[in-house]
Parts: sequence; structure tokens; C-alpha cells
Amino acid sequence: MTGLGAFGGLLCLPLVAQAHVKWFAPYIIGAPPQPIGATLTNTWFWTGIALVLVFFLATRAVETSKTGEAVLDGLDRLTDPLWQRLDDFVRVVIAAFFVAIFADGGVYLTPDLKTPAEWVSWTQLVIAGLIFSRRTQPFAAAGIIFLWLLALRDYDIFHLLDYLALGLGVAGYLVLEASADPERRKHRFEVLRWGVAIALMWSSLEKFAYPDWFYPLVEEKPFLTFGLPRDVFIPMAGVAEFTMGFGLLWTPLVRRLSAIALFVIFNAAVYPFGRVDLIGHALIMAIIVAIAVDHTREVHFLPAVKRSLAGVPAGLAALLVVFVTGYWGLHLALYGSGGSIEATAGERMTHTPNREYPHDTHGGHDTPGTTQGAAAAYRAAMDRMHGPMMKGVANPDPDAAFVLGMIPHHQGAVDMAEIVLKFGKDHHNHELAREIITAQKREIAAMRAWLKQKNLPQP
Repeated sequence: MTGLGAFGGLLCLPLVAQAHVKWFAPYIIGAPPQPIGATLTNTWFWTGIALVLVFFLATRAVETSKTGEAVLDGLDRLTDPLWQRLDDFVRVVIAAFFVAIFADGGVYLTPDLKTPAEWVSWTQLVIAGLIFSRRTQPFAAAGIIFLWLLALRDYDIFHLLDYLALGLGVAGYLVLEASADPERRKHRFEVLRWGVAIALMWSSLEKFAYPDWFYPLVEEKPFLTFGLPRDVFIPMAGVAEFTMGFGLLWTPLVRRLSAIALFVIFNAAVYPFGRVDLIGHALIMAIIVAIAVDHTREVHFLPAVKRSLAGVPAGLAALLVVFVTGYWGLHLALYGSGGSIEATAGERMTHTPNREYPHDTHGGHDTPGTTQGAAAAYRAAMDRMHGPMMKGVANPDPDAAFVLGMIPHHQGAVDMAEIVLKFGKDHHNHELAREIITAQKREIAAMRAWLKQKNLPQP
């Protein structure tokens, strides 16, 4: 039972409860990431890699033996009732997720993609309804992709890449599950696996690129680190998240044990992070359950590599190179070597620590923490606005000065409206804030178009 022992050891790794940091902490996507060299010279990064490799290699060794076959047979017997109805389970959970997102309101697909457009919420309810018939499932899949593309109006591509793989995985599943072709249909759960695995591996890189994003969470909820120093815990948590995403793509026993470990970890996040985490991760958790109960023994992609013990470190190294190159390379291509630290509509403070009520981070009662959080957010919005606005109005051309000053001024109004939507309680103020966001964004777009027409630099 060496593999199961290694699995137990994996659960003991310092793995942060899998709340998406952008739902709960301040972040700016355009800020320059920490150089990858800082991670590659970090002792704790390599310690985490070594521990996980022991788990994977031990599990693969067991998997090739009679013990491994017995473990897989035992998992099959335990999960057989759900395996027989797995498609019903996955479809119901996908539909329930979209109903929850509709009920939460004001978001595209996930908690940190905010939108003032009420019709977007209703579109997500329609998607939920389309899932209950195989004839309409492809339309639900198209709706998911449409909403992701629609979010590009308000958020840049780098921000949205966190959600692209998962969205494509779910959309691909809905199309394949509705297919009458058994050869195509048999790959439906594999598509889901790849979607959630890629999403996990990509988002895990935030812990290496932007460890400071995690500092507010660690300071507010110190129990998350299991007593480890912050700078030990964060890189090892990133390693664990990346490698378990990798494990979902490997051989049957590795992927099923990785899925069980992830399920335990995601559930552990529900209490400290609350309802938003449960809603936001419901889809991933359901897919992880599907992976854990999947009886399929075939390995379709690079089977010879995956069955070889040497393939484990080679495969992990290859994926690390691909994802790290993609993450840092794409950021460099989009933002340049210095990055862009100007906060946009898609880069906002999504959480203000509240030590008195640590499990009520999204309001419900007026507390000193809420009041202080709103005040801090307003001050931050004004600080962001003041410098660019004063720089803009200093332009010698009065027309250019007007536009260059008004853009950050309008963005400040948008930021303030978003803050009152988060912290405020007055219904009329919320309505006014939504109108302001819509109107100011439209005017910002018009002014940016004027600058482009005049060949003037964008602020």
C-alpha cells in the first residue's frame, strides 16, 4: 500500500485551501510578475517538487502491481452507483452552478468577473435550462463560450485565461455528451479532465508570479498555513496545486487519487471562505468527483510515456516549461517588461480583511471592518485617479488635456460606483451606481476612440 501511504503524505503537504485569490484579495493583473528565477532558486519550491514526485512514482509503482489493480477495483465498487449515473450528476451540477450564478447576480461565469448588465444573469439562467435536454446542450455550450467572449469587453485576455480552459472543457463535455456518435461521446469525461487540469495548473502560477496577492489572506486567516512561515507555505502550495492538476492527466490510479486529494482540499475551503467559494468552485468540485469515480482504464494521450516511471518527472518538467513559458511570455507580450500597474475595471480590490467577522467578507451587516474597508477602498480609488488626471490636464493642448484628464476622472467614478455596490446597502444608490458604471464606461470608450483617431497616447 505504498501508493496510498504516499497519497496520505500528499494530503499533508502545505496546500492552501483552494479559494481563488482574485475573489478575496487585492490584485492587479498588469503588474510585473516576480521573475521566474526567484522561484527556480527557492528551496521550498524544489522541496515540494520532490515530495510530489515521491507520491507519483510510488503510486505508479503500485499501479503496475496486483495491489494497484485491487485498489482500482475497490474504488470501482465504492463509486459504481454514481458511475452508472455520472452524466446525470454532471449535467445537474452544471445547471445548478448556472442557477447559483444567476441568483448571486452581477457576474459573468465566476465571482470576480463583475458586470452591471442584468441580462447577463438571465442568460446564465437560460443556459441552465438548456442543459436538461440533449438537443439543446450544444446551445448551452455556445452560451458559455459567448459569455466568456462577452467578458472581453470589460476584462483583458490575460485575466480571462484562468477561466478559458474550464469553460471550453464544460462546453466540450456538453457537446460530446449530446452526440449520437459513441466514438466521440466516449471522450466527454476526458475533455472535462483536461479543462479542469489546465485551469488548475495555470492559476497555480499566480503563487509564484504574485505571492504578494496571497499575503492579505494569510494575514487574515493565519491557520491556512498550518503554522508554516508565509514564504515557505505559498511556493509549496503552488507546487501542490500545479502537480495535482498534472496528476489529473496521468494514469487511472494517479488521477483518481489526485482528484480525491483535490476534493478534500476544495471542501476544506468552504468554511473559511464561505458561500462565494462554494458557488465559484462548485463546477470544479463536480468535475473532480467525476474524475474520482471514472472507471475508465484507457490512457489515450502518450500512453507509453505515462506508463513509464521515467515519464513522470519528464512529463512534469515538460508541462512546467510549457506553462511557465506561456504565463510569463504572454504577460511580457501584453504588458511589456515593466508591466502596467494602472488598475482597470477588471483589476480591482475584491476583498478587504475583516478580523472581527472573518467569515462574512461580503457584507450583510454594518461592522467597523466594513466601514473601514469602504473608506480604504474609496481612498485607494481616489489615489489611483489623482496622478493620471493631473498629468492629463497638464497637456498643452486644451482638447487633449480635457480628454486625458476626464478618462481617469470617469474611471474614478466607475471605481467609486463599484465600491458602493460592494459595501453599500441603499437600493437607490445601487441603481445609481449601475447607471454611472454604464454611462461612464461608454464615455471612456468614446474618449479613447478620439485619442486613437488623433494618434495620441492612451492614459
